[in-house]
Order: sequence, then structure tokens, then C-alpha cells
Amino acid sequence: MILEMKVPSPGESITEVEIATWLVQDGDYVEKDQAIAEVDSDKATLELPAEESGIITLKAEEGDAVNVGAVVCLIDTSAARPEGNAPAKTEAKVEEKKEAPKAAPVAEKTYASQTPSPAARKILDEKNIQPSDIVGTGKDGRITKDDAVNAVPSMGTPTGGSRGSERSKLSMLRRKVAERLVAAKNETAMLTTFNEVNMTPINTIRNQYKDEFKAKHNGVGLGYMSFFTKAVTRALQLYPDVNSMMDGDYKVAYNFVDISIAVSGPKGLMVPVVRNAENLTFRGVEAEIKRLAIRARDGQITVDDMTGGTFTITNGGVFGSMLSTPIINPPQSGILGMHNIIERPIAVNGKVEIHPMMYVALSYDHRIIDGRESVGFLVAVKEALENPMELLLDNNPKKALEL
Repeated sequence: MILEMKVPSPGESITEVEIATWLVQDGDYVEKDQAIAEVDSDKATLELPAEESGIITLKAEEGDAVNVGAVVCLIDTSAARPEGNAPAKTEAKVEEKKEAPKAAPVAEKTYASQTPSPAARKILDEKNIQPSDIVGTGKDGRITKDDAVNAVPSMGTPTGGSRGSERSKLSMLRRKVAERLVAAKNETAMLTTFNEVNMTPINTIRNQYKDEFKAKHNGVGLGYMSFFTKAVTRALQLYPDVNSMMDGDYKVAYNFVDISIAVSGPKGLMVPVVRNAENLTFRGVEAEIKRLAIRARDGQITVDDMTGGTFTITNGGVFGSMLSTPIINPPQSGILGMHNIIERPIAVNGKVEIHPMMYVALSYDHRIIDGRESVGFLVAVKEALENPMELLLDNNPKKALEL
């Protein structure tokens, strides 16, 4: 019996996926529920498990874009399991000797030589390449679309040394991220406002309680993200417009706070969501961020983990960024950028003191958020981070940290 394996739907609104990696070879014997492939959607990378045991025949290549519901492989469920660990093969693969390609005869130049097709001309214009710099392989020397795609712009006169290059197709996830970032720049009235935070109060609390916190909560650390998440949820409740979204001619306001946390995974930028962050304790925030970060790192993040979110926090400081203008994660209206912590001299009560300082940036959609709300929101975040004992811990750190 031959079983046709079709691409399951990874989530609502997803109609196409890309075969990222085959984890088995054509002709292998696979066990039921064994992972046979990794497929990329525009939101996540998912594993494709075998529906039955048997010998597999692949019907799609790595890198192919296939529709949801399309057949990507066949499984012969009547095949016997091979003895030992040797994979069964349906046919012995005979390696054929490939003859060296013969050089194409040089055609005489005509009026059509080096004339690009409309599609080829568009590509050449985008690459800023002149048709006269390309030898066409089409009929009578015409420049085809493939010629234009494979054309490489001049890099100047070489002066020695290695000058290799590699062309690789972006993953579906990376292409979707690029599309969304360009859309955010083109479709929103994005502005960025900045402030700075004295991290001394938070460092004092962390140094005092982080060991006890980690021991009490099974290895969950007391990091900066819980303080920033709590400060953001408080500020969003004070300035609800920042927690709203545009929907055509309407504004959609939310009475809950779902915080998207931007993380760098093996497949690119991902933004898993911490649900109802306003109801979570410091331990709850840290545990959830740790869980989502591990899933992203191990490639186990799902579409549901990244769906939704009413506001985003991104931490470029872990890579050494001192200042940046983060891009809004549409359809959200705001994103907070954290940066690295550097000791700098500042004025405190008329005296110069050295403190660990961090620049923070809020990018926001000016269509829905005015300057008063954006600046007020960022000031509220700064106030909470510089006075965490009162505004975040309610003057009772033992209770707030569940120690």
C-alpha cells in the first residue's frame, strides 16, 4: 500500500511552505512518527513526522516551495523493515558518468543580440547592469531572464587576493521578516524617542536577591528582562494608546498586555509572545521568557507561540548595541529598544558620580500615538526602572520575588 504524505497546515492563513531540510534520503525505511523533514513557513520552522512506517520516496527537493495539502513524499507501508541498521533502498542508485558540457556554438550577431526580454530588463535595471555587459544565451543572442538573474555586477578592477562569493536563497521566514520590516517603514508614520536609565537600583536588587531567587525557583535567573517587562506593562496601563493598533479607520485598544520578545534564533529573528504579562510575577516572566528562548534556540517554536502580541521589547544590548532605532513589529504601534549598559559620569544632587547607564528607545506609530503619550510612556518606563523598589516591588521585595 502506498501512502501519500501531504503537507499539513502549520497555522491559519498559511498556504505555502518551503522544504528546508530532508532528514531522510530517498529509499530509506522510516518509522511511524519519525521526523522526516523540516519545513519553513513564513512564521516558524516545523518538523514533518512520518504518518506510517515504510520505505519513503521523496517527491520534492530541498528549497522547493509547496502548497499546503500537496504531496511531498510517498511511503510504501507494505515494505518489510530491513535487517540491522542498513536502510532499505527501492532501487540501486547507479552513478552515471556526466559528460562535460559542450560549448555552445557562437552565433553571429544580429539585431536581437544582447536585447533583454521585459523580465530580464527589469532585473538588470534593479542590479544596475547594462545589457551590453552580458552575453545572451537566448535565440539569436537575446538576454533571457535566467541570464539576468545570474548576472553579477562589476566589483571594480581586482588587485589580487580571494574574491569568491556565494549565492543562497533566503529562507521563507527570513523573506517574511524582510517583507514585514519594509512594510512597517512604508506603511506607518514611525518616529523614535530616546531616554536614558540609571541601572544602579536594579543592579542593587539583583545583586542582593539573584542567588536566592535562582535557588528558590529551580534555576530560573533574575535578569533584566523581568524588570523591563514589568516596567513596560505598568507604562502601557498608564498610556493605553501605546497598547493599541490601527485597523483601517478604527483604533483597537486592548485591556491586556501580550509582550513580544524579539530573540535571535538559528533561523533568524523571532518574536515569541509572553501572554498576559500584566498578571505575571517576576518569576513568571523569567520562566516564560526562558521557556520561549529555549524553544526558539532548539527550533521548536510554533506559529502559536509567535501569534499576537500588543507591544514588543528588543534587546540589542546583548550584542553590544549602544543606541538604535528599532522598527515597529506590525500591526503593533510601539517597540521598546534596550541597549548595552556602560558606566558613565552623571550629575546626582549637584555632584558628578559614575553609574551604569542604559539608553532606551521607543519607536512608535505617530498615526495613533501622539508625542505626549510616547514621551510620557518612556518616562514612565524610566521612572519604574530607577525606582523599582516602590513602583515594581511595592516596597516588599521578598513578596514580589516570591522568596
